[in-house]
Amino acid sequence: MNPAQNHLIELLPRRDREHLLAQCERVPLLLGEVLCERGEPARHVYFPIDGFVSLVAQVDAHPGLEVGMVGREGMLGAPLVLGVPATPLRALVQGTGSAWRIGAAPFKRELARSAALQRHLDRYVYVLMAQMVASAGCLRFHLIGPRLARWLLMSQDRAHADRFQLTHEFLAYMLGVRRVGITVAAGVLQRQGLISYHRGEMRVLDRAGLEAAACGCYAADRRAYDEQLA
Repeated sequence: MNPAQNHLIELLPRRDREHLLAQCERVPLLLGEVLCERGEPARHVYFPIDGFVSLVAQVDAHPGLEVGMVGREGMLGAPLVLGVPATPLRALVQGTGSAWRIGAAPFKRELARSAALQRHLDRYVYVLMAQMVASAGCLRFHLIGPRLARWLLMSQDRAHADRFQLTHEFLAYMLGVRRVGITVAAGVLQRQGLISYHRGEMRVLDRAGLEAAACGCYAADRRAYDEQLA
C-alpha cells in the first residue's frame, strides 16, 4: 500500500504526490465531527485515509439528508476544484479514522502547478456529481430496503470493515425516512441473513446477498468511479 493511502493521491506521479503530501498534515476524523458547514468558505481540503464523511443537504428547518459519501476513494473540498470557495453541503464524519488535510490556499497552488492533480480531481468531481444524481433518484423512486442495502455497501467500502456502530435514528437521518421504516427494512435484511444488528452494532454477514438486495444505484456508482478513476 502506498503511504498516501488515498486513491486520488496514489494516482499522481511520484513527484506530484510527494509535493502534495509535503503540504498536508495528517489529522484525525472524529465521529460526528462537522468538517464544514453549508454556505461557509472551505478552509481545508481533506483526503481521507481510513475514515469517511457524509455530505448532507439541509433545506429550511428540515433534518439533513445524505446525498453523498467520501472515503479513501475521494476528497472533501470539490467546490475548490471548481474555483468556488463556499460549499453547498454540510460535511459530517460518519466513520472514524484519519485524513490528509491541506489548507485552501496551498491546495489551489498545488492545482495550478500539477496538471495531473487537476485532471484527476476534475474526473472525481464528475463522479461525485453522478453519485448525487443517483442519490436524488434513489430517494424518489426506490424503496427503503434497497436504499438501506446500498448505504451499507457504500459504508463498508469506505470503512474497510464488516462492522459499524450505528443506530436506527442515525440511519433514518441519513436516508431521510422515519425510524420505523429503518427498523422494518433492517429487520427484513436480518431475517434474510444478510446483516445482523444488536445494541447499535451493524454487521454485514453476506456481502454478495446485500449487493443483490441493493438498488441499481450502487452498481452505477461503482461503474462511474471505475470508468473515470480506476
